[in-house]
Amino acid sequence: SPQVQPFLPQWLAEPRRVQKRIRDNLCPVTDVPGIHPRLLKKLQVNGIESFFPVQAEVIPAILQSASNGYLLGRGGYRPKDICVSAPTGSGKTLAFVIPIVQVLLDRVVCHVRALVVLPTKELAQQVSRVFNVYTDGTGLKVVLITGQKPFAKEQEMLVQKKVTGYCSLADIVVATPGRLTDHINQTPGFSLAQLRFLVVDEADRMIDDMHQDCLNQIVKAAFQGENDSGSSMLFQRTKPGPTTAASSCSPQIPLQKLLFSATLTQDPEKLQQLDLFQPRLFTSVYSEKNRDGTETEQDTNNKYTLPEGLSQCYVPCDLNSKPLLLLYFMLKMKFTRVLCFTNSREASHRLFLLVQAFGGITVAEFSSRLCPYERKRTMKEFEQGKIQLLISTDATARGIDVKGVNYVVNYDAPQFIRTYIHRVGRTARAGEAGVAFSLVLRIQERRFLRMLRDAGIKDIKKHPVKGNSLKPLVQQYEGALCKLEKTVK
Repeated sequence: SPQVQPFLPQWLAEPRRVQKRIRDNLCPVTDVPGIHPRLLKKLQVNGIESFFPVQAEVIPAILQSASNGYLLGRGGYRPKDICVSAPTGSGKTLAFVIPIVQVLLDRVVCHVRALVVLPTKELAQQVSRVFNVYTDGTGLKVVLITGQKPFAKEQEMLVQKKVTGYCSLADIVVATPGRLTDHINQTPGFSLAQLRFLVVDEADRMIDDMHQDCLNQIVKAAFQGENDSGSSMLFQRTKPGPTTAASSCSPQIPLQKLLFSATLTQDPEKLQQLDLFQPRLFTSVYSEKNRDGTETEQDTNNKYTLPEGLSQCYVPCDLNSKPLLLLYFMLKMKFTRVLCFTNSREASHRLFLLVQAFGGITVAEFSSRLCPYERKRTMKEFEQGKIQLLISTDATARGIDVKGVNYVVNYDAPQFIRTYIHRVGRTARAGEAGVAFSLVLRIQERRFLRMLRDAGIKDIKKHPVKGNSLKPLVQQYEGALCKLEKTVK
């Protein structure tokens, strides 16, 4: 029987395709139309001479949607929401930072006009750092709220109470969902009534993780008149709908949503919840060069795109040989700068202790057990090459830009395709090469391969390791196990 194709709205079915081959399609920053000279200078000072394909497409699209200033008067069209689905490491952050800073350059009064919501503290810090670089010297204020400072301290960073009422101290707020919701509900004078850009980064995770409520609250707060605070609202905001005489007389601040993700959900119902307005989707697909130099678009049903410099292998194994395989990779195959993923905090910790007890490998763990300062230090040492093996959970590594990962090892095979995409996307970033090894139990093998095949990932190679190669490690390994038993007791 013919398969029933899910009905996709036109914007999902016919996205704007972005070139995926980063290195062959760099675009000099001076060729992207409409970027403010101040920002061009900043880009060049920061050593950025060219944009990645995603940036070259998305930056002008956002700028264009704000070309009439950020207030829309009569006859001004409401800007379309924008969704960007592009592989890890393809430069999504700059794609929203540059246009947002540029649109806000002319603002006179400080109000929260851009809000960026991210699933983890690390990601939020990373994004606020980038904003700080590009707002430096512009007078625009960026405030990071992730709950790392006491709540009252964050409140002081966001609003100031004056005789005349509250005034905002932030133009751009970068936040994690929980803390943001608290401020919307509990911080007097924290207003999103002037919000122009709502950026949801790692959007699929934000839709999944019960953060849906957070997104609803943001939108609700954005459309709440400021009438309650006593000042009359000069700019009324109306939810998009049919234009009426009343709605067309007062100028309005449109709220535009910008969604970014490496694995933007293909599920229209989920996207429906986000209540997007005439969205445009930018997505990068593989294009294969044929022998005669022409390019073929590959089957665009491939929902996911992986970095092009990535090689993927899997090792069929049994439970007992997993630790030995990791030791073998590190000691015999001399892997360096390895990021190793387990499925839980406990597994991470146990494996870390085991490798440490075995000796001969500089190893660290990277999990929610560590305080932010320790995580930062560990990350730095890994990037400097002082740590060769970093053992991590998914929660910690999501979206983190780790410099110079040569190998990703899936110590525990991921259960979901999106987890796989995000893990292996920690290497081969920005056009570099990298290798991903997955240790797959024989009972998982069929399901694992089917999961990849269904996602259109065909180029994973089987890489068996013979038992004989592991034999020399066994004795020392058993010693390490005994040592471990004692410490655990």
